[in-house]
Amino acid sequence: MGTRTVLQTFEKYQRERTTFVSAVAEMARSPQNVEALQQAGALSLLRPLLLDTVPSIQQSAAMALGRLANYSDDLAEAVVQNQVLPQLVCSLATQNRYYKRSASFCLRAVARHSPQLAQAVVDCGALESLVACLEEFDPGVKESAAWALGYVAGHNAELAQKVADAGAVPLLVLCAQEPELALKRVAASALSDMGKHTAELAQAVVDAGAVGYIAPQVLNHDVKVKRQACCLLAQLAKHSLELAEVVVEADIFPKIYVCLKVADEWVRKHAATTIREVVKHSAEMAQLVVGSGGVGALVDFVAESQGNTRLPGIMALGYISAFSETLALSVIAEKGLVPLAAALADEPEDHMRAASAWTIGQIGRHTPDHAKAVADAGALQSLVQWENATDSSEDLRTKSKKSLKAVTAKLTDLVALDALVHRQLPESVMQMVLEQVGKVLANDAAGRAQFVHTGGLAAVQLMGEAPGSSLKDVVEIINASYPEEIVKYYSPGYSQQLLDKLDKLAAAGQTTMVA
Repeated sequence: MGTRTVLQTFEKYQRERTTFVSAVAEMARSPQNVEALQQAGALSLLRPLLLDTVPSIQQSAAMALGRLANYSDDLAEAVVQNQVLPQLVCSLATQNRYYKRSASFCLRAVARHSPQLAQAVVDCGALESLVACLEEFDPGVKESAAWALGYVAGHNAELAQKVADAGAVPLLVLCAQEPELALKRVAASALSDMGKHTAELAQAVVDAGAVGYIAPQVLNHDVKVKRQACCLLAQLAKHSLELAEVVVEADIFPKIYVCLKVADEWVRKHAATTIREVVKHSAEMAQLVVGSGGVGALVDFVAESQGNTRLPGIMALGYISAFSETLALSVIAEKGLVPLAAALADEPEDHMRAASAWTIGQIGRHTPDHAKAVADAGALQSLVQWENATDSSEDLRTKSKKSLKAVTAKLTDLVALDALVHRQLPESVMQMVLEQVGKVLANDAAGRAQFVHTGGLAAVQLMGEAPGSSLKDVVEIINASYPEEIVKYYSPGYSQQLLDKLDKLAAAGQTTMVA
């Protein structure tokens, strides 16, 4: 066999390998082909091709393995067990940019499924190679490496700390400054995945200068960049007042309010989350948001959103209102109780109702004027409904009861109190309602007549006469505001007493006539 024949044989073998690996990589795109490829032993056939002499074959093999690993954690586990990861890491330092993209994609596909698989990526020494890829000239290589590092860091604080220890943070911040939008987006996402776990990791991200470069991106024209920028700021601000101050000092207010009105649901939610994480720390932070027009923006956001998207907005209004009656009044002035009451009444999920109930309680607990505003919004009826509903979650019942007590303790509006008297309330809440009624009636002559005409006094007498009732003392306080004849008239059984008296008078008259 001559040299020419040998070369032709090798060329034919190379073409066959190229055709095979390209076909497998293409088939692995479709989920319906993955199980068939697994049963055919694709993993064991692809693994040797990672060491092929032809770079394009290596690249296609890495891409095919990544697509298979991305499909399920079982296949990702199989990739790890087939000792694929050490070969990928070994080649990352020496191969071309196309292979580095594919290898990084495969590592990311494995790491995304679980902390255990992400730990396997770390154990094979991939972090150092991936961090080195962040210094590559090619933006695609940086993007793939940043994505893989983000998936590793996202699982838990321990893995995130290992990524930070490998030197990824400053390089990710540099990537976030690149002009390529995809790279900017992925770098911000990876930094967010690191900073979300602990205050120490968040501080490391801040110390690398991330906030100064990321904060202006809330106004970026690209929706996905805007989304990740808001998410990162929220994850940093949540840990402490000091970190929240760093975010605020980056001049995000009032710029971030624009994000509450964009079409993308996730941008709106992350922007509202950022505001929530800032205002929860102190009254000064809440006042800053109020002063920059944040309450109106949040109220519009809650009114225009639905489901879990509006949750951070609802809670942000609750945190603002909790600090002082002045801040709570700003929420009332911006008509914030209308969408909050609607969310409490209409949201299908209990956790959404519970958040709304908590926020309404924070607004109404300050003064009688605040409590009256809550009553005028119709929120008290919903609080009673969810507190009594048998299918309500424990959290919803607890928050509804606490908010109802807090608002009722400040409520002096007789119309609202009268409405509660006619509802089925727990005795502990009803006692508080009746105590408030007694205080109002003692100083309101017109209110006393109104309370009789609406049937409130009669309802109160029934409560006092109920067997085992603990409300007798408070009922006596209310009765003290009325003449004894009125109280008797509306007491249970009084009509029967009158009838018995008439019967006795009739019998006495007949006896007189016979005599």
